[in-house]
Amino acid sequence: MIITCRTCGKVFHVTDDELRLNGAGKIACPACGTLHETGSRDRPVERTSAGSGPAPISGTALKKRILRTVDELPPMPEVARKARRLLADERSSFGDLARVIETDQAIAARVLKIANSSYYGFTNRISSIQHAAAMLGMKTLNELLTFACTGSLLEGELTGYAMRSGDLWKHSLAVAACARSIAKEKKPALADDAFAAGLLHDCGKLILDSYIAERRDLFTAFLAEPETSFLEAEKELLGFDHAEIAAEICRKWQIPSPLTLAIKAHHKPTLVGENDLVFIVHAADAIALMSGIGSGIDGMKYEIDPVVMENLRITGNDIGLHMAEALEFVEETVDNL
Repeated sequence: MIITCRTCGKVFHVTDDELRLNGAGKIACPACGTLHETGSRDRPVERTSAGSGPAPISGTALKKRILRTVDELPPMPEVARKARRLLADERSSFGDLARVIETDQAIAARVLKIANSSYYGFTNRISSIQHAAAMLGMKTLNELLTFACTGSLLEGELTGYAMRSGDLWKHSLAVAACARSIAKEKKPALADDAFAAGLLHDCGKLILDSYIAERRDLFTAFLAEPETSFLEAEKELLGFDHAEIAAEICRKWQIPSPLTLAIKAHHKPTLVGENDLVFIVHAADAIALMSGIGSGIDGMKYEIDPVVMENLRITGNDIGLHMAEALEFVEETVDNL
């Protein structure tokens, strides 16, 4: 539980053990000695600093508000859903996919811009979606479509997570590239799904950012305790962590369930058993965080789970190679967009 002293304004964390030992239901401020009601675990007393006005909502009311925020998100563009259906249909062609993308001119223009970036290495300019389909193939063209549909969404500043404008986009690109790199080496059939899941894995931060910024003092106090992570702070103070909210967004956007599961479990991969896509996205996220690309305030808190390391047979040398590939991909993609 986090308490802000109404007398001196000090923010302090009360552990579960302290709550259990405290039979009187009151905790003294360590700075000035003012007694505070501890309430219960389900309905903790939450206060802002002295003189700063009413505390932010918490508990069930906060969970409901966060889920309403997810519901208010715009849907994933229809062109993306149609493209996924085409890719699942063996009878579809380059032309079919190109015609679907061309129905949304703004997205089509962004796809062409990405296709003409130096990363893809074409000496002659790609002038149409049909041309891009022929040169890149359907799967790579769908990869570019995923870029186009999510890039503008992920480019903004996230003050709660201390991420500057573009940081989340760069980190997402790094995880996507790293996940594809790992999958190509370990589980080639999962390469496309790994890329898409990596790109969307942190979209829950878009929803939680404003709630974290509103509770900055509470997060600071919680994280002052040893061996605590930002993920634990999200769960304790908001009722959700960003991976859970990302899964809710994926369901709204009708992202396929294997990708949604990988996104939801990317910080706790072993809770769903042995799942190759979950393990790959988890490892890719940890490696991207090690690189420091767009990591934000919680960037250095996570490591690759040893079970995942063993399952995917990832070595220290592998980590360096995947990290280098991700860095190159981010640099070349961002520099040319």
